[in-house]
Amino acid sequence: MTDEAGWGAWAQLVPEMAQAPALLDPDEPPPFEVVNPGGAANLLLVCDHASNRLPRRLGSLGLTPEQLEQHIAWDPGAAAVARGLAARLDAPLILGGYSRLAIDLNRPLESPDLIAAQSAGIPIPGNQGLRPEARTARIAALFLPYHRAIAQWLDAHPDPARQLISVHSFTPRFVGQSRPWPVGLAYGRDPRLAQQLRHVLARQSDLLVGDNQPYAIEDAHDFTLPTHAERRGMPHVMVEIRQDGLQRPAQIADWVERLAQACQHIDEALLGEPISEG
Repeated sequence: MTDEAGWGAWAQLVPEMAQAPALLDPDEPPPFEVVNPGGAANLLLVCDHASNRLPRRLGSLGLTPEQLEQHIAWDPGAAAVARGLAARLDAPLILGGYSRLAIDLNRPLESPDLIAAQSAGIPIPGNQGLRPEARTARIAALFLPYHRAIAQWLDAHPDPARQLISVHSFTPRFVGQSRPWPVGLAYGRDPRLAQQLRHVLARQSDLLVGDNQPYAIEDAHDFTLPTHAERRGMPHVMVEIRQDGLQRPAQIADWVERLAQACQHIDEALLGEPISEG
């Protein structure tokens, strides 16, 4: 894969979206951030839900400041862990620059949750009755630049053994049910990397590690790893950390160290042959 033709159907929108209405003002932050692009580690870190920032032109989407601090808007703590891992492992990192409420970078373009009209039972007024041109503007300004940055970085650093790790966080309770896992590892058709990390993490103080819990990777709901990792046959995993373990700097530092040690125990020889999409 060396050009847009190999990225998948989503890349066909890149030229078309060049004429989309502007969403970000020139003085606003870019739609993604690249940290340590020349890192020596043989992995790429990504963080889809790193920020709860909204583009100025979208206002607050009709939500309160308190609601915009909740998980519906981002993954609290995930960006801090990802930045810590990038520094600890000398790894490149690409982070999304805006809230999942503007557009969810980890949803397929055809997903009804790409621009959610409600989340966790909370209506999102600014996302309801969205006109086609407004949807197009969000895809062009936020979604495509982020995924194009990931694809271009991987094109420029081809290596079948390179790992792609996506960092997320999850709520301790969902729909009234407690989630007992301090950390979960999610994967789809390719469990290679998750299996190795799970064995190492489980040895750390008998840590309960979710195996595709609280989430699994599914084509209908996930975009980043199926698109950028499975298509290339790259070992990959989505790391989900429970948010009550990310509330203080010391907790974040502890997770950075745990995950860094686990990554350093990965044996590339045991990852086996690439597993391609399909």
